[in-house]
Amino acid sequence: MPRARSQNLLDRQTAAANDNASGCLSFYALPPLAAILIACLLAALASNVSFQTPASFASQSVSSAPPVASELSPIFTREVQYWGNNIVRWANASSLDPNLVATVMQIESCGDPRALSRSGAMGLFQVMPFHFRYGENGFNVETNALRGLEYLARSLQTADGDPRLALAGYNGGIGVVNRGEWSWHAETARYVRYGTPIYTDARSGFSSSVSLDEWYKNYGAGLCRQPAQRFGIDN
Repeated sequence: MPRARSQNLLDRQTAAANDNASGCLSFYALPPLAAILIACLLAALASNVSFQTPASFASQSVSSAPPVASELSPIFTREVQYWGNNIVRWANASSLDPNLVATVMQIESCGDPRALSRSGAMGLFQVMPFHFRYGENGFNVETNALRGLEYLARSLQTADGDPRLALAGYNGGIGVVNRGEWSWHAETARYVRYGTPIYTDARSGFSSSVSLDEWYKNYGAGLCRQPAQRFGIDN
């Protein structure tokens, strides 16, 4: 705070203190009976005042962070909605927003637990084999979710809570979070270009998403075909 503003503030505080002191002195100059009556009145009023502690005030503060959803947005495709209860459970266990988790699943596998990419990424969250521990089955949905969301949580933490950068880190490796976007692989840039508005729409409470529809038209139709057949979903 600039010095001049500090001095003005100090002057106002001093004046306020002097005003309060004058009030107290004039109270004691009143006749004794009037002073007693006023003291009783003030005591009665004070007994009805509930003071708010710093802790209770803090509990009422509004966080600037986006709220974490307790249920899944309806914008996601039916293949992803199939896992809705699991997504919420997995997200809560990882302290993540279910809609961010669903966004990753939507783009990665469209809910196909047997999805396998050309690079070897496996399952619902397309987890690379080296992220699994010895003896773990990467296609087991619980194991796949555990390892995938561990990585997503690390990416979000590295990104200081920025979901856009977290999505970039999940796709391109956490190292890209602190690198210039010009250095991102084209796949990572595309992943973020679709994933960020899809997540924003889901978090905003929309019932549909133009961004998700665009992703589905350009990339998702083929990806979602296999899980749709697995679950008997007629698109």
